[in-house]
Amino acid sequence: MSAGKILVVDDDPQIRRVMKATLVSHGYEVIEARTGEECLELAGRESPNLVLLDMNMPGMDGLETCRALRAVSDVPVIVLTVRNTEKDKVAALDAGGDDYVTKPFGIEELLARIRAALRRSPASSDAGPHNFTAPGLEIDFQTRRVHAQNKDVRLTPKEFDLLRYLVLHAGKPVTHRELLQAVWGPDYGDEPEYLRVFINQLRKKIEVNPARPKFIVTEPWVGYRFAV
Repeated sequence: MSAGKILVVDDDPQIRRVMKATLVSHGYEVIEARTGEECLELAGRESPNLVLLDMNMPGMDGLETCRALRAVSDVPVIVLTVRNTEKDKVAALDAGGDDYVTKPFGIEELLARIRAALRRSPASSDAGPHNFTAPGLEIDFQTRRVHAQNKDVRLTPKEFDLLRYLVLHAGKPVTHRELLQAVWGPDYGDEPEYLRVFINQLRKKIEVNPARPKFIVTEPWVGYRFAV
């Protein structure tokens, strides 16, 4: 039984060969794309469980590809790149990436990131209430549907898991580390830029005024709190 179908997107054939051999040896089914355009075509046709996306490709680069993919799909995306500045990480996450791995990377690190991306976080377990309702916001935890400010809101899986964890701990400050480990996994905790990007995205989608949030409140130097 396959551990999952992974779409590997890279213009370098040698990298694709190595990635495919490694992933197949660990039980994954692998499909390959050489360009951003081919990635979008295969993602629509093959419905992969995860996309490994190189940022630096000729033509349609990784960021543009990620934005286009995110507009039509919620598939988890791990961005692979040689760039390692916080600005580059934020750009990748802001484009719709769920995670970010810097080349060169160890295969065990990559496999751990893949497992984390494919695993539903503890925040999205079946425990807890099935619904949440407040003026201007309705959440159905079972169907993962959100209705905010009189319209249906589409959240990525990570955005939903982050919102759910905050709602389940409403009224209490949740630290950066706790949020990262609850939503991304136990190997995370030192990636505050992930939270900045995803909280900003959530606020844009559910708040009347993202600059003065009503629901997701920043706790300076600590983390975030869902206000009730």
